[in-house]
Amino acid sequence: MLSALSHPSLADCRRLFLRNYEVMINIGVHEFEKKGEQRVLVNVDLFIPLADSTPQHDHLNEVVDYDFMRDTIARRMAEGHIHLQETLCDDVARAMLAHPKVRAVRVSTEKPDVYPDCDSVGVEVFRVKS
Repeated sequence: MLSALSHPSLADCRRLFLRNYEVMINIGVHEFEKKGEQRVLVNVDLFIPLADSTPQHDHLNEVVDYDFMRDTIARRMAEGHIHLQETLCDDVARAMLAHPKVRAVRVSTEKPDVYPDCDSVGVEVFRVKS
């Protein structure tokens, strides 16, 4: 798979990432899934133009803070039951793109405990601001 940074509109971007953020969430369409929480791993890549993410004074307020990614995901988790990983990915991606400095986002979710014979099942979405 090609790197998202090879996308022409991202050539001047920095990539910030959050890897394997583990959350417990009520997710799924089956009745047994609606009765409890499941472990979900969330991964986020934010693509931010270097002009908006190159600190001049080495201060946190000059860049996008990692807390933004975690807090955005936590807010979505707090909204309650989600049927589909696709919905979760789309919701998180949309919220990340709302940040004025973010040009593009890649979000993936994985449910690592679904099948005993594979690491995980999941969904990924990539969006660029128009």
